[in-house]
Amino acid sequence: MTASYSASDFDAALARLPRVRLVPEATPIHRLDRLRDSLGGPNRVPTLLVKRDDLNGVALGGNKLRKLEWLFADALEQGADVLLTAGAAQSNHCRQTAGVGAMLGLETHLCLRGPEPARRTGNLILDDWLGAALHFAPEGEDVSGYMDVLATGMRAEGRRPYVISIGGSNAVGAVGFAAAVREMAHDQRTIPDYLVVATGSGGTQAGLEAGVRLLGLTTRIHGMGVALPDTVSWEVDVATLANATLARLGAPDWVTPSDVYCPMEYMGERYGASTPAGEEALRLLARTEGIFLDPVYSGKAFAGLLGGVASGLYSPTATVLFWHTGGVPALFA
Repeated sequence: MTASYSASDFDAALARLPRVRLVPEATPIHRLDRLRDSLGGPNRVPTLLVKRDDLNGVALGGNKLRKLEWLFADALEQGADVLLTAGAAQSNHCRQTAGVGAMLGLETHLCLRGPEPARRTGNLILDDWLGAALHFAPEGEDVSGYMDVLATGMRAEGRRPYVISIGGSNAVGAVGFAAAVREMAHDQRTIPDYLVVATGSGGTQAGLEAGVRLLGLTTRIHGMGVALPDTVSWEVDVATLANATLARLGAPDWVTPSDVYCPMEYMGERYGASTPAGEEALRLLARTEGIFLDPVYSGKAFAGLLGGVASGLYSPTATVLFWHTGGVPALFA
């Protein structure tokens, strides 16, 4: 926070931007005391909290709804009559986009990394039930480029497509997670020392990085890389997107790559493949707190949190909040 930009400026900037309210109430924050005890208790383990974006209600929940509030509003303001987005076959973002499209009556097309499976499972079943048109990109073809070609064809037919980038991770969508920091800090009066989250397309971490700076918080964002970055590193990509988000909110650039923490050691062999550490984290949280994670995003990120506890990265006097990004339907894939 600087003298030239205040929390009231942040609120005014949010109020000026178009928004479709999809998250009517703050998602709950739960203490993880049984987990803490299982790891060694208060003398050895920090206070552990979880922010439950898996419980936000639309199309079985997930963090992407926060981005879609701003992306759908932008689409409606531009007069779009069809939505396109892209992702992996089991994309949680695509599922939630299809859900909101159904809610608002907007035709939705999902461009998915091919080939098309012989049998649909998990999110693919839900995408179909939600009425989305599914397009499987040919093997080896960039799914974003495939989506752009589809959008070009729609424009030639007189349609008005609105293209949402993978994960909704652009400056329009990332505003949703800057606003989410305000929800956590102002509405729920929770200011952790560390906030741990999965980083798969960069928009969630970028929005959180912007939000803590807009509110002058000392919370450190620890993204856990679960997919490869678009450029040389997540540090560069997240900083670039965070500054674009700040610019959209009328604030100066405050984020440099050296400010961003996003290790890759928990991704495993590749994006989409589960890891032993992620599966163990999933079982541990389920058996101590009755909360399910998914094996692709939240499970790997929670493994990173547990690794930080074990290594002493998070001291027993700290408060660590895990931002649950949802994705549980992927368990049934």
